[in-house]
Amino acid sequence: MGHRLSRIYTRTGDDGSTGLGDGRRVGKDDARVAAFGTVDEANAALGVLLAVPLPGDVRELLVHLQHQLFDLGGELCMPGHVAIHAADVSALEQQLDHYNAGLPMLKDFILPAGGEGAARCHLARTIVRRAERETVALARREPVRGEALQYLNRLSDLLFVLARVLARADGHGEVLWQHQRRHR
Repeated sequence: MGHRLSRIYTRTGDDGSTGLGDGRRVGKDDARVAAFGTVDEANAALGVLLAVPLPGDVRELLVHLQHQLFDLGGELCMPGHVAIHAADVSALEQQLDHYNAGLPMLKDFILPAGGEGAARCHLARTIVRRAERETVALARREPVRGEALQYLNRLSDLLFVLARVLARADGHGEVLWQHQRRHR
C-alpha cells in the first residue's frame, strides 16, 4: 500500500484544485474529477444499500461491486491506469443473466420503489447512470478506456435487476407506472 494519511486536511485544495493520481493538479470542476467523484458517490450509495437487511448472495455481490467501483475510481483518477477489464464487464453480464432469469418479463415501466432495499438500489442505479454520463463527457475530451464505460453501463443494468429482486424478496413487489394516472 502506497500512501497512508496521517492527517485528513492538507489545505492544497483550498484554491479550488485537486490532485490526480498522476500528480497533476486540476480544478475540482474538471470533467475527470466529476467522473471519479460520481463513481465515489455511487460507491457510497451501495454502502447505504448495504445498511439494510439483504439476501446473503446480494450482499456479497454488492461488497464485491464496491471494491470494483473503488478500482474504477482509481482508473479514472490516474490517466493511463488500468483497473477494470473486459472480464469484469463479462462477470456483470453473468450476474445480470443469473438474477434476471428468475424474474418475470417486464411489460410495463416500474417506479423506483418496492421497499427500502429496492428503493436504495434504484437510487444507486441512478447515481451509476450519472457516473456513466459524466464518464462519457470525460471521454469526449480525454481518452477513457471502453471497459470503464461498459462497466458502468452494465452495472446500472445489474442494479435495476437487483432492485426488482429486492422488491420481490422483501414482499413489497414492484410498483408499476400507470400511464394514464392523473392527480385528483
